[in-house]
Amino acid sequence: MATYKKRGHKPKNKAEGAQMETQGSTTAEVFSTLDESASRTEAWVSKNQNYILGGIIAIAVGVLGYLAYNQFIVKPKDANAANEFSYPMQHFNAALTSEAEKDSLFTLALNGAEGKFGFLDIIEEYSGTPTSNLAKYSAGMAYLNLQQYDEAIAFLEDFSSDDDVYKPLALGGIGDAFSQLEQPEEALEYYESAISAAKENGFTAPKFLYKGGVAALGLGDHNKALAYFNRIKEEFPEATEAGNIDALIGFAQTQ
Repeated sequence: MATYKKRGHKPKNKAEGAQMETQGSTTAEVFSTLDESASRTEAWVSKNQNYILGGIIAIAVGVLGYLAYNQFIVKPKDANAANEFSYPMQHFNAALTSEAEKDSLFTLALNGAEGKFGFLDIIEEYSGTPTSNLAKYSAGMAYLNLQQYDEAIAFLEDFSSDDDVYKPLALGGIGDAFSQLEQPEEALEYYESAISAAKENGFTAPKFLYKGGVAALGLGDHNKALAYFNRIKEEFPEATEAGNIDALIGFAQTQ
């Protein structure tokens, strides 16, 4: 049966009395220490309360300032940028389907014409907006198609996104540029980054698994190539890239 000590319990002997005195002394010391610590904390807060209050106000002002800036400056600015974006995007889309005028259409998309902004104007005039960021991606892809690879790399590296389509496409575009510049190690590095960013996306993942596999083959890394090709076969059997994947797997296995 559980027992407990009643209040006012008297020690049965000297040893128990000494023990109780020691416990009482220890408890007193703990409370004394806590009191001293609390007093020092109160004194520090009292001494520095102006700084503390100033810090809280600064944080609050910063948050409110950011919200106000985003609401009253960035959003209206981005709305204007989005309106301007439609003109170069029309030329960009037309360039993708027109082989004869492709270069001139991509150039129009970049530079604009007849008082209309191109991607480069939007990037400069509407810096800090989501549309300006998207214009960096579009400009990078336009330069890639114009075979101006250094410019393509610069703009695509400056583009920022966590989207599992845009991010891997940008990284893969940089890989394509390095491939055209005959820098296969860098190309493979960016294809691998694109694969990671694509996650399980059924469009971008097999696209860059395929390119990564081909790049790995070119570098003599047949095990890595085989791993990428097998992923396409197993995880994305319906993808376009799976059409000739057995032949690539067989080739990688025989090397």
